Amino acid sequence: MRIGAVIVGAGRGTRAGGEIPKQWQKVSGHSVAAWSCARFRSRNDITQVILVIHPDDSDFAQNIEGVTLVHGGATRDGSVHNGLNALDPTLTHVLIHDVARCTVSDRVIDGVIDALQTSDGAAPALPVSDALWIGENGKVSGTQDRAGLFRAQTPQGFSLPAILSAHASHTGGAADDVEVARIAGLDVAITEGDENNLKITMPDDFARAAKILEQRVDIRLGNGFDVHAFEDGDHVVLCGVKIPYSKSLKGHSDADVGMHAVTDAIYGALGDGDIGQHFPPSDPQWKGAASDIFLRHAVELAASRGFAISNVDCTLICEQPKIGPHARAMKETMSQLLEITQDRLSVKATTSERLGFTGREEGIAALATATLVAK
Repeated sequence: MRIGAVIVGAGRGTRAGGEIPKQWQKVSGHSVAAWSCARFRSRNDITQVILVIHPDDSDFAQNIEGVTLVHGGATRDGSVHNGLNALDPTLTHVLIHDVARCTVSDRVIDGVIDALQTSDGAAPALPVSDALWIGENGKVSGTQDRAGLFRAQTPQGFSLPAILSAHASHTGGAADDVEVARIAGLDVAITEGDENNLKITMPDDFARAAKILEQRVDIRLGNGFDVHAFEDGDHVVLCGVKIPYSKSLKGHSDADVGMHAVTDAIYGALGDGDIGQHFPPSDPQWKGAASDIFLRHAVELAASRGFAISNVDCTLICEQPKIGPHARAMKETMSQLLEITQDRLSVKATTSERLGFTGREEGIAALATATLVAK
């Protein structure tokens, strides 16, 4: 599954008040549009983000990085169609999101993506819980059964070929993309919505959105440091890459000093000890174990606690072997294990200027930093 996102922000939003459209007004220091784009850009499972804007709003959008800007149409469905046509055609699925929902959570997005494994369409919604009235001339003229009624939210996800075809044949006018999809005969699964997935519509909504965003920001920083001495051997394993060398690193596992430092950095950010506590060296089952076992555990533990790995920086400290020729392979291996893109990962090396045990070529040290962000 290769996923793109189309964020629809070409409307005027006059009910929200203000001198500029609501998507360009500030919430907690950033524009509503910037918050919405950042939510999708930060995800490792979304390849491309399209922001659909009004032709008059180009200046507002210039500071939003990592998105492709597309001009909208005369109607919402026309704007969505323009955004869909700008996506990389090799993508298989798309998430279509209202720019005004800047507080959408990863949990809501995850639910839509999961449902797309078995359905051509999926969208979050909340069951209607309040009593519903029918009104006429300012008075209650009747009631409406609320059973089976839902309040629709976004992002709404679809098979990209299916929703492209649906929009191409659509005659115009639709409340959202689920309506377009259903007219085309697509089944759309309902996923769990969130009361905090607020659509900014009225002036008071900005304050509520700010409160949600400020409560949600949870960034954790962890450091890891590891050392292994040399012993007789013919290779070392560093950041998952086997490097021929006249010595090996001594350790209970495979002594991958770089991977150990990164693993401990993640545990540190979680406030959950180190490798030795999770995988005691006194336990014979870990004798000679590949260190990716430890790193995968740390990554899975972070995810289970609601955190995504934002970036990792690892520095190997040694005189020999030379790291430069192997750095690319290390990044490829580590990025897969960490489930992050390579531009969020640094693997580099330095010497200690012939000082200390690393300078005397008695071993290798590694220092790592990991940043975790709450989903």
